[in-house]
Amino acid sequence: MGETIIAALGNLFTIENFIFVNIGLFIGIIFGAIPGLNGNLAITVLLPFTFQMGTVPALLMLAAIFFGSNFGGSISAILINTPGTNAAAATLIDGYPMCQGGQPRRALDMALTASTVGGLISALCLLFFAPQISKVAITFGAPEYFSLAIFGLSVIASVSGKSLLKGLISGGLGILLATVGIDSVSGLSRFTFGNFRLYNGIKMLAVLLGVYAIAQMIGRINQTETVQTSELGDVAKDDHITPGDVKKTLPTMLKSSFIGAFIGAIPGTGGAIASFLAYNEAKRCAKPGDKFGQGEIKGVAAPESANNGATAATLIPLLTLGIPGDVVSATLLGAFTMHGLVVGPKLFSTSGPVVYAVLIGCVIAQVLMFVQGKYLLKLFVKITHIPQDLLTAALVVICCTGAFAIARSEMDVYVMLLFGAIAYVMQKMDFPPVPIVLGMVLGPTAESNLRNSLVMSGGSWSIFLTRPICLAFIILTVVLVILLKKGDAKQRSATQQFMKDEE
Repeated sequence: MGETIIAALGNLFTIENFIFVNIGLFIGIIFGAIPGLNGNLAITVLLPFTFQMGTVPALLMLAAIFFGSNFGGSISAILINTPGTNAAAATLIDGYPMCQGGQPRRALDMALTASTVGGLISALCLLFFAPQISKVAITFGAPEYFSLAIFGLSVIASVSGKSLLKGLISGGLGILLATVGIDSVSGLSRFTFGNFRLYNGIKMLAVLLGVYAIAQMIGRINQTETVQTSELGDVAKDDHITPGDVKKTLPTMLKSSFIGAFIGAIPGTGGAIASFLAYNEAKRCAKPGDKFGQGEIKGVAAPESANNGATAATLIPLLTLGIPGDVVSATLLGAFTMHGLVVGPKLFSTSGPVVYAVLIGCVIAQVLMFVQGKYLLKLFVKITHIPQDLLTAALVVICCTGAFAIARSEMDVYVMLLFGAIAYVMQKMDFPPVPIVLGMVLGPTAESNLRNSLVMSGGSWSIFLTRPICLAFIILTVVLVILLKKGDAKQRSATQQFMKDEE
């Protein structure tokens, strides 16, 4: 083992590797920050260029793109209320209000710090605990995945605002949208209305761009956007995180990072689910004076540490079992194969020096991301100083381009515009948009695994009560929903009293 680590360090510490890691991080941050683009697209585009590279620098660059894009998604979520990636959807709940309150740099600083903490914990889990975590993940069958999805959907209770009913309606709409297309079990078309372009389903990213970006652009065009760019600049004098902020959010970041690492290690989940679960947990543990949904810094720390905590962890089932944890790790599976590495239980014994070089490089990449992000934050914050009319026009063009780039189809552009209009009307009626995203993320997981579970049990629902992990998730779901609603009422009362005391 010692000889393997020494050989791995020799493979890792070269100037070439550090150059390509930084290139990958920069590309990933840019692709993550632009709505409609994502890390998987960047990896796919650059994959052919790695064929002539060495195995270690090639894999490190592709992994760095993955890490950078996850942080990059928070940039547009915080600055323009549009998540650059699915995993950043929870970040905007408190990130954008912080930007509206004149603290864009503080919110971005917190996102970068949380991303680094989550990424480091995830990379260390990958390095030291991959075999152990994969043993837990492999015990998950269809019933466990269904129970986990239901547990994730319980987050709707925490993001529904004042009306749980309206939150459930929004979540139901998201689940309904996820059923459009060809049914994977029966092969029948559902809700396509004879339009062959809907056979592949409605792309979640197109809906995401419509719900968050286009709806807001319509509001700006109608002059309902109350925050002016000049106001952001006026109050940005002390716009940075302090040691007190880090101390306050550290427990949240650590807890959320481990939530993300565990969720990421389960194949078929990923950063989006992890970030909402972590946000839900942070809100459940809120203290008097915490203002979740109104610019609470813990509301940025929790989802960002969780979705980055899931990044390296998604490689655990890939490297140890040969099972891709998500779409990005499936793409990376192709990269490993093309560079002559056979993923699976024997990978560490047959290609130890190369694999450990990549794993240790993933830890170093998180530190380099923090350094690179610190230098780029000043540039990103300048987005808030762009005139609103120009920014609105540019964002519409970027979103349309991003929607078209999803599958090179104008249909996705129409879907984005349609749901932008729908979301604008829903917001006017106080329907929260976040549950729509939750429904689309978790709906397919819940549906497919419910059907597979019932097939396994011969149609008996008792299968969910006879499996310990399922039963644990069901009990947690019920308990958390009850506690969350009581906690919301208690927190509102405590916050009001706190504000009176402050006055």
